[in-house]
Amino acid sequence: MIPVTEDLVRRIPKVLLHEHLDGGLRPNTILELAEQLGVDLPESDPERLATWFHRGADRGSLPLYLEGFGTTIAIMQTADALERIAYEAILDAAAENIVYIELRFHPGYHTQRGLSLEGVMNAVLSGLDRGSRETGVEYGLIVCAMRNMDPSVSLEMAELAVNYRNKGVVGFDLAGEEAGHPPKKHVEAFHYVQRANGNITIHAGEAFGKESIWQALQWCGAHRIGHATHLLEDMVLDENGKLVSMGTLAQYVLDKRIPLEICLLSNIHTGAAESLATHPFPLYWRYRFRVTLNTDNRLMSNTTMTKEMWTAAREYNLDLDDLEKITINAMKSAFIPHKRRLKLIYETIKTGYQKLRLELA
Repeated sequence: MIPVTEDLVRRIPKVLLHEHLDGGLRPNTILELAEQLGVDLPESDPERLATWFHRGADRGSLPLYLEGFGTTIAIMQTADALERIAYEAILDAAAENIVYIELRFHPGYHTQRGLSLEGVMNAVLSGLDRGSRETGVEYGLIVCAMRNMDPSVSLEMAELAVNYRNKGVVGFDLAGEEAGHPPKKHVEAFHYVQRANGNITIHAGEAFGKESIWQALQWCGAHRIGHATHLLEDMVLDENGKLVSMGTLAQYVLDKRIPLEICLLSNIHTGAAESLATHPFPLYWRYRFRVTLNTDNRLMSNTTMTKEMWTAAREYNLDLDDLEKITINAMKSAFIPHKRRLKLIYETIKTGYQKLRLELA
């Protein structure tokens, strides 16, 4: 058996479905753009600035975790800044052999200095396209509505997502603080996307209970669930952690192969899970839920796809076959046409894993 090492994980083909554009900036880029735009920062050194973001995010609370986004969003207010940040996100993906990435963001956050929503979208898509053409990394963009905003804003975001569907947007999401902001409040936006045959993923079960997941699926028609740590509440375990039974929600998620966008390190930082040892990922994996591994916010959580997959391999004793299966799970669950998914699975992912096996045999 080929031993799984951090270097091997760095080299394998990867798929990333859950990463926020405003949570993965390069510290140097933040410093340069802040100087250009006259935005005050808490630190002037890139390493200290990165540490400031990490320390702020790692406080065991989703609302506290989200505070750092005020700083990144403040410098994402011009077309040039947005184009650069999107472009660099693709370059960073290529650097760790991510072959397909879906990035998500709320366009309305980036209109504070006069950009229109269309200007925001065009700048981000231009950067993603430039990066893709240079690196070969394929991408999709997801438009987020925010739970704490008025449902009319969510509907506007849904319309924006549908309008840009043939220009690089692949899906619609609901993000932000869960407590007190149930998904069903925004049901009109989701019905709009459903009627347009669009793709839906929803943050649910991260900082609130299984009811949030149920609403995301049964009220809002989610095709994927972001985080889903609280799905564990619908399962009964014995004293050894073995599954005894599951409720109708967990059974539905399992039977319908609903993809779960797991973000291990972020879940620890937000308090969605107490520790890696108690995280539900290994249970979901053991009982064949369709799990994927993701970064959530590379800057805030001081992570990469390599780090997330290496953490999973080390903590949960995953082998190379397991990592390949998780990668294929993600590619199967991507919001792009079936033919493109199959092409990436058979011509890039499986081929890449096989080349490594032959090299290391």
